[in-house]
Amino acid sequence: MDRIEIPKEHVVRMDNIAPGIEGLRITFVNVFGITHPDGSWTLIDAAMPFSSALIRSWAEKHFNNSPNAIVLSHGHFDHVGAAAELSDAWHVPIYAHTLEFPFLTGEREYPAPNPGAGGGMMSLISPLYPRGPVNLGNRLVQFPKREGNLLTVSEMPGWQVIHTPGHTPGHVSFFRTKDRTLLPADAFCTTKPESFFSAAITQTPELHGPPAYFTWNWELARGSVRNLAALEPLTVAPGHGRPLAGPDIPAAVRELGARFEEIAVPDNRNESAA
Repeated sequence: MDRIEIPKEHVVRMDNIAPGIEGLRITFVNVFGITHPDGSWTLIDAAMPFSSALIRSWAEKHFNNSPNAIVLSHGHFDHVGAAAELSDAWHVPIYAHTLEFPFLTGEREYPAPNPGAGGGMMSLISPLYPRGPVNLGNRLVQFPKREGNLLTVSEMPGWQVIHTPGHTPGHVSFFRTKDRTLLPADAFCTTKPESFFSAAITQTPELHGPPAYFTWNWELARGSVRNLAALEPLTVAPGHGRPLAGPDIPAAVRELGARFEEIAVPDNRNESAA
């Protein structure tokens, strides 16, 4: 397949989101670089296919070395697209939740999208999106098993990896307890997810649910948002939309959890058994 060049105007840096956290938006999806006290850093997610050169160029400007790992929130095409190429270039492992492995090892593809969910161009063209299966082969590493929904990764000191299923079976979010910084990935967004292309630039940031056209289980998705609200985050930097920070964020996330059915769930919900 010929490589596709992503226009420069569709690539936006998000600097100094929180101490040690830099971001990069590529068209409608975000990746993050987290620097640790020892000077190492971790890449969170890997954007869309053909994003590798953009991510490497950004990384070279912000960091002095290669990352210690690539950590995936889940395996949808817009979060895993450059993972294999980056892993090969940097010689680093790719972490993912064990429930995402079937979609990342060539075994299964994600359920078909719901093109009528929530309206908007992203929903309408969702049947055209790649659903996998992606095969990352022996690059993949499972998160260490822990009790409940909390995980830790040695490459990310000070961070909790939280199993937040709903958007996908093995979706995870990331929380730093010392300053209550939350990277919810696609558990929720700060832009209307069904209209990413226009909303990412023109919409005032506000909390929305996960991308409806690809959300697997709405009951689990609601529970995950409520679990994240209980953390009372002060900064949120999602997979889609702009980062938000301030004392009003905990109440906003609680409201999203409390009104999840009204705010996030489309009338024509389409739940699939992944």
